Amino acid sequence: MTQQTHATPLPPDIDAAVIRFKQQARQQIGDVGALFNRVCQRIEQAIAEARDEEKQDGTAWPVVTFGEIASGTVSNETLARIKRRGCLVVKQQFPREQALAWDQSLLDYLDLNDFDAQYRGPGDNFFGSLEASRPEIFPVYWSQAQMQARQSDAINQVQSFLNRLWRFSSDGKQWFDPDVSIIYPDRIRRRPPGTTSKGLGAHTDSGALERWLLPAYQQVFASVFQGNIEDYDPWNAAWRTEVNEYDVPNTTKCSAFRTFQGWTALSDMIAGQGLLHVVPAPEAMAYVLLRPLLDDVPENELCGVAPGKVLPISEKWHPHLIHGLCSIPALEAGDSVWWHCDVIHSVAPVQNQQGWGNVMYIPAAPLCEKNRLCARQVAEALAHGRSPADFPPEDYETGWRDRFTLEDLNANGRRALDLS
Repeated sequence: MTQQTHATPLPPDIDAAVIRFKQQARQQIGDVGALFNRVCQRIEQAIAEARDEEKQDGTAWPVVTFGEIASGTVSNETLARIKRRGCLVVKQQFPREQALAWDQSLLDYLDLNDFDAQYRGPGDNFFGSLEASRPEIFPVYWSQAQMQARQSDAINQVQSFLNRLWRFSSDGKQWFDPDVSIIYPDRIRRRPPGTTSKGLGAHTDSGALERWLLPAYQQVFASVFQGNIEDYDPWNAAWRTEVNEYDVPNTTKCSAFRTFQGWTALSDMIAGQGLLHVVPAPEAMAYVLLRPLLDDVPENELCGVAPGKVLPISEKWHPHLIHGLCSIPALEAGDSVWWHCDVIHSVAPVQNQQGWGNVMYIPAAPLCEKNRLCARQVAEALAHGRSPADFPPEDYETGWRDRFTLEDLNANGRRALDLS
């Protein structure tokens, strides 16, 4: 079983729990159909505005430079647009030459340790199966490149900027420290030129079944489930740090609270070549949450949701959202992309990809008690070169040469792993 920092036992009878929740929510809301129609109108308007921006500017994604973040000169207008869209591109977060050098060093690290001969195929089916040859997503966590980026000043500054978009305190209580983010290690993607890929269907992470059944999430989304949709604020962090995903054996989980998911480009990327798409409206989660309450959904179902899997967004159940997916613009190595933890995202399919598509996944996970406990387990995994607790225990790197170690941590890294 994959160990986990936090774990919530699954309900003994999931069907019964779903039915009870639906009955309670309908009673609180009253006219669910009317509420859902209001939500649809709000989301359709947000998507229409994003599409207009896409036509006018070439992308619906807000774009800022790292220099603007570092100097504190991002305009209020841009800040407001980022909060409307729930996503952004940071140009030149790292110099292009640095990102390309990291990309080469990752390849050297894999070759030095003969990864191809060791690879045993995907360790889980969280996203569905991949071919059991050299993968697209590599279960590698402790390379010099990944850890140097994670503990860099640049990533620290961007994470702080992102965390501060949230409402993180109220009535004297601070839910997280916006200026310290833990290191949450994730994998790398290496997609070579000529690749044909089915992509990745639209979904959200950070809990699926949990979003309806966990008491903490019921508090996060209380205004939605009580019918007060105008009061719903996707940027309010109250209760978010109390969410612990269900403990489902042998699955990928997330035991950290991430304000934003994100990745840093290690290669230039051309528009139309299997890029990330999002529904640029964080409040679209209200649509997802209310959809199973309508009469056309079986009483014991949540529109395709299953324990231990990502929350799927489909044409069948969520047509408005599928039609709202908007691509990131073309990127250069060293740029980064970020999206709010509720934002629906997908990866477009591609045939005969032109150019590389290499990224390392680095989110923003601000320091709170939940994330502090996660950081301590990350430090333990780093010390031994093991796979992090949230991922399948493949443990490829335990004996690898040139692996990053605790002794390589700088002041940022030690603080981010609660070691200072």
